[in-house]
Amino acid sequence: MLRLRLSQRSPTLKPMAVQKEPAAHKFAPGLFAGHPSGLRVLFFAEMWERFSYYGMRALLVLFMVAPESDGGLGFTPAEAALIYGNYTMAVYLLSIPGGVAADVSLGLWRAVLVGGLVISAGHFTLAIGEVATFYIGLVLVVLGTGLFKPAVSALVGTLYAEDDSRRDAGFSIFYMGINVGGFFAPLATGFLAQSPIMKAWLADSGFDPAGGWHWGFAAAGVGMLAGLTVLLIFGRDVAKAEARTAAEAKVALEARGKAESTMSPLLKLVEVVAGTLGALALLVLSDRPGFTSLRWAFVLVPAVLAVWLGFSSDEEKRRYGAMFVLLIGAILFWGIFEQAGLTIALFADQLTRNDVAGWSFPSAWFQSLNSLFVILLAPLFAALWMRLGDRQPSTPVKFGAGLIFLALSFLLMVPAAMLTGEGRISPLWLVGLFFLQTVGELLLSPVGLSTMTKLAPRRAVGFVLGIWLLGFALGSKLAGVLGSNFTATDPDALAWSFLWQAGLAAAMALLFFVLTPWVKRLMGGVR
Repeated sequence: MLRLRLSQRSPTLKPMAVQKEPAAHKFAPGLFAGHPSGLRVLFFAEMWERFSYYGMRALLVLFMVAPESDGGLGFTPAEAALIYGNYTMAVYLLSIPGGVAADVSLGLWRAVLVGGLVISAGHFTLAIGEVATFYIGLVLVVLGTGLFKPAVSALVGTLYAEDDSRRDAGFSIFYMGINVGGFFAPLATGFLAQSPIMKAWLADSGFDPAGGWHWGFAAAGVGMLAGLTVLLIFGRDVAKAEARTAAEAKVALEARGKAESTMSPLLKLVEVVAGTLGALALLVLSDRPGFTSLRWAFVLVPAVLAVWLGFSSDEEKRRYGAMFVLLIGAILFWGIFEQAGLTIALFADQLTRNDVAGWSFPSAWFQSLNSLFVILLAPLFAALWMRLGDRQPSTPVKFGAGLIFLALSFLLMVPAAMLTGEGRISPLWLVGLFFLQTVGELLLSPVGLSTMTKLAPRRAVGFVLGIWLLGFALGSKLAGVLGSNFTATDPDALAWSFLWQAGLAAAMALLFFVLTPWVKRLMGGVR
């Protein structure tokens, strides 16, 4: 199988990252100085897409558990947890066939546009307010995000050469754009869904005051349309970068006299879709009594693949082995981290004082804290990686450090849970939780995303980004399983739940530190 290096490219083509751009467009000012101009466009497009996703996510569990008299669905926390886990799992699991569709058929640029349209349709369907349209809307968001997410991340990768030292910094900036949208989204949708001011306005205007949830969902749809507008107006350079990358890969393949695959693109896509749907069915089946042992496959299957590929004599397969090692760490990280939209959201709503100096605010606003800290810290991390250059820690070490901070965040919640026996606790406990989790996230998520694009063969970047998003999928499913045991009435049980999850994250961190030398060998010089 082909491995593409800069030195192997056709001498008639310049490496993409150093091709001259028109002087007026070469670099964006300020935050984007020193980076390709397309980064700015993708920054704002992804910002609005994440506005739509996190705006809806901030409301999802709260809407499901709210009584029907308050405009909700009246589900139990356990029912809501499993639906939340399956929904967020499917959002990312469908990224695998979405990535393949972008690679073999649509192309990255068209996949982003089509996916964005389907996402916006899903949010507006959620806003209708019926039980049936609630599920239909979730399905549409799942399908659209499956196309959008791997393609937009892969487009960022096309802006940089494989060995460009700006790469991790560029992904950190891109990640900050995600969180600008993630910061404003819960503020907007939380206000629309939960604020007494909004409820009073609805009543005065002749609307059902319990229907604010659906105004929040509609706002998420507007955000996605704003992202598409940015792409269509300003995205010409991004589309050109994708075309250059595809041309370079084609020339390299022809120069080495190798064909990409004997399988037709359509057959490959059908095969991946069938496999993904089969995996989705098994994961949903694992919720049923008698089939819960299937959940062990969340980690065991990636572990077997990591070992099998890691001991291969083929360098490209060993790189895939490294990807699956990183995937295991990501699954556990997101399984605990994604409690933010589930058990932490319920903790904030039912066990935390939602006021500051006598001023009350919607509990959904806590969901903005993670994004706020990313906005504040991401430039510092980007500057740190730029300053360290080749002296920065390796990817597995960064993963281990990220898991340590995740463990500390849940360890902090142990005394917080115990204090709930005396009444609602200070919101500062959740501020501390989100700060520690954000530090861990910045050590793992943008670094993992960047590393995947460096490890991926040029012909399969979309597919590899789909594998990376599989970590989010399985982690989200795990989050639903863990969150199904949430209780607001037993402080001891809640504290124990936080404690053993902290221990699990710490144990995985230790494993990463031990395996660092082996993983570095598998990565074949990629940092």
